[in-house]
Amino acid sequence: MNRSVILISMFFLWSCHPEKKQESSTPKSASTKVGSETKDANKKTILFFGNSITAGYQLDLSEAFPALIQERLDSLGLDYLTVNAGLSGETTASGNSRVEWVMKNAMDIFVLELGANDGLRGISTEETKKNLEAIIEKVRKKYPDCKILLAGMMIPPNMGQEYSESFQKIYPDLAKKFNIPLIPFLLEGVAGVPELNLEDGIHPTPEGHQILAENVWSQLAPIL
Repeated sequence: MNRSVILISMFFLWSCHPEKKQESSTPKSASTKVGSETKDANKKTILFFGNSITAGYQLDLSEAFPALIQERLDSLGLDYLTVNAGLSGETTASGNSRVEWVMKNAMDIFVLELGANDGLRGISTEETKKNLEAIIEKVRKKYPDCKILLAGMMIPPNMGQEYSESFQKIYPDLAKKFNIPLIPFLLEGVAGVPELNLEDGIHPTPEGHQILAENVWSQLAPIL
């Protein structure tokens, strides 16, 4: 088993662990935590909905990739507010239940990053796909003009080659069905690189999140 597969495997073993409490004081450029945002009529909202990757496991909120996206937006003079709705341990099923709560405030762009914890549990790919479809449909129903960006994920073959291949197909299939942009693999360039992951060898360091931010930006920029 190569190093990349080992570290991706370890990611799934740790992705459900409780998130370390993040610092309450964050720089002005940090993305807003869901529930604490106040809508500025002059700003559009980008909501990042995901698990421990989006939440910035064991990092200050300002170091997670949604906050780095906010820094990029600010530097370009773009009037967007990023909201971090990441929750450590989130599955697609729990995300499907939670999404209605995070949609209570209007949003213009919805970045969906879920599925890794489903792979850990060996949940059927049909169920994972069904839950992601439901989330996308709920967002579109409530906010028809909201643009959706889907973050793809991969899992190691320890669940079986057939399962891992079926899992990987979920994301491009959904992107095609709903005609939405896709980040092929959110952890591209980070998974399998020890110095870009925390001591657990799984979750990205601040430097790793910088690469994640670039991966996201490559697909987010065209739809801003």
